[in-house]
Amino acid sequence: MKHLTLKGEIIARDLQFPEGPVAMPDGSVLIVEIVSGRLLRIYSDQRQEIVAHLGGGPNGLAIGPDGYCYVCNNGGFEWHTENGFTRPLAAAADYKGGCIQRVHLESGQVDVLYSHCDGNPLHGPNDIVFDQMGGFWFTDMGRAFHDRIVRGAVYYAKIDGSEIRQAAFPVLTPNGIGLSPDLSVLYVAETETSRLWSYSILEPGILQREPWPSPNGGRLLHGLPGFQRFDSLAVEDDGNICVATLVNGGISVFSPDGELLEFHQAPENYCTNICFGGPQLRDAYITLSGYGQLMKVRWPRGGLALQA
Repeated sequence: MKHLTLKGEIIARDLQFPEGPVAMPDGSVLIVEIVSGRLLRIYSDQRQEIVAHLGGGPNGLAIGPDGYCYVCNNGGFEWHTENGFTRPLAAAADYKGGCIQRVHLESGQVDVLYSHCDGNPLHGPNDIVFDQMGGFWFTDMGRAFHDRIVRGAVYYAKIDGSEIRQAAFPVLTPNGIGLSPDLSVLYVAETETSRLWSYSILEPGILQREPWPSPNGGRLLHGLPGFQRFDSLAVEDDGNICVATLVNGGISVFSPDGELLEFHQAPENYCTNICFGGPQLRDAYITLSGYGQLMKVRWPRGGLALQA
């Protein structure tokens, strides 16, 4: 396993716990600030523009085939800041549940697309990826309260609001989600276990389930030793899975069969997201959330073009 150091430039500072970067065709990057509940656009000259006020706790983003921005909103956290470093704690005092939001990027109009599945509330939608059929998979991390944790799940939904279904349950704090280059495999990263799971996709919204003792129907690709935590993920064009890794702080790169190939050390331990953009999709945009920064580095390989 290669141990490398992220070297690049900080293109945005003083953000309020940024996550969910999406590289846009014009060279700008969309991000959310979970603390402020805002959707921002950061331009190549480092200008910042507020696109929409989302409220709650906006988390993962994806651009749909209709050009709208789809947002996983976790409902909000309590926060702790010390020496300029901010981190989430339990659910916010005014937490009322999570949802999937749809945002018109030109007007900033925000609509709630889903807040329940089969009558049960969404607890903490976290990350999202579109498939080739125009639907999307998303993780619901569950919800941590001061005295208990609600278990999470993986869902599939359509963009017209007509269908949402639970695809995998229970998953313990599912966070990052992504698709293989041939769109046949779904990857899910669990935060608290630092485990990376894979699921074969049988059809939109239907996953092949592994038998017990798999706790969630997934096939375990890798689990990191010691105290580490996983956050969001992105897939390279060659199929490698890049998982933002907390505590050690960096990007862990796994092969499709689960081998840990590389670790790219970040400047802080709340390295939460990675996305690809730019020429040959080799510009990696990485959120360093604790100190509120967005970093741009030249990645050694190209990222996978996302479905839209």
